[in-house]
Amino acid sequence: MRSIGAPTRERKPLALVCCGALAREVRELAELRGWEADLYGASALHHLHPKRIVAAVEERLAEIRDRYERVVVVYGDCGTAGALDEVLARYDAVRPSGPHCYAMFGGVDFDRLAAEEAGTFFLTDWLVRNWELAVVRPLGLDRDPGLKPIFFESYRRVAYLRQSRRPELDLAARRIAAYLGVPLEVRDVGLGELGRELVELVEQPLASGEREPITTAQLRATSGGRARQAWKIPGWVRGS
Repeated sequence: MRSIGAPTRERKPLALVCCGALAREVRELAELRGWEADLYGASALHHLHPKRIVAAVEERLAEIRDRYERVVVVYGDCGTAGALDEVLARYDAVRPSGPHCYAMFGGVDFDRLAAEEAGTFFLTDWLVRNWELAVVRPLGLDRDPGLKPIFFESYRRVAYLRQSRRPELDLAARRIAAYLGVPLEVRDVGLGELGRELVELVEQPLASGEREPITTAQLRATSGGRARQAWKIPGWVRGS
């Protein structure tokens, strides 16, 4: 993989094609690392129909393929059963490894929690903010609350993989756990493995001394403070 350096006359250095559920964190990481990048994305609600993820990403890659030196797609497999990776291979794009954002954020914490209790319902900052939009309405629970046991009776706890410490999100996570009638566990993971992998995909290989490696402390802190630059948040970042 080529290092990101000065763009050619025809191409910019970097495009990040991003799931809307990860947009805040990716934007903040790009600012922290000083990447010269354009951010594109698709609605996180495509996860309700994974084929739409594949179609949306392919449409975007076809549009931008000749405009950038490097394209990083910020998705997991996300239920596409390998179809997304087939698209990336056709367009010479790359993505972080992992099946979904819970595993990418949580890393070993996700693996341990899932192994301890198969009936664990995982939350991220985005899902806490968008619980009604992403869960309650699509499942019809706002129209028929009696459906709740059908979808959630097998869950025994909620695990909140927290990207940032915000009182309003903590309160919302507690309300979600109460709604499901199960206890809540919180793990502060920051950007986790997702952050480390994105740094590698964007910056490697680097000339010696060009940029310092990112630390765990930086990754955990990235989403906790105000971004240094005022990026305009696109409309596809639903509810963020």
